[in-house]
Amino acid sequence: MSQEELAEILDVTYQQIQRYENGTNKLNVENIQLVAEALSVPLSFFFDSYTSPLITEEKSPHLSSKEKNLLKLFKKIKDSRSKNLIIQLSRLAAK
Repeated sequence: MSQEELAEILDVTYQQIQRYENGTNKLNVENIQLVAEALSVPLSFFFDSYTSPLITEEKSPHLSSKEKNLLKLFKKIKDSRSKNLIIQLSRLAAK
């Protein structure tokens, strides 16, 4: 996944993604969750590997079935222009 694609998911600039990567800026909890979902990894992936998780986390436990289906379909879209169009349409619909 490119920095631009991840930036679109987090609704930030790709420069902000670079700041997250190099440690200049820190991610808040909500954005860590979004990054984990976008990369299809558990939240524990981003934390100290020396500690073992006490519970097993489910993938996207806070999403409704419709939201999960939407994300599943969105991830199948290969064309970045189509993805951008969906994102723009979603932003307009959310207003």
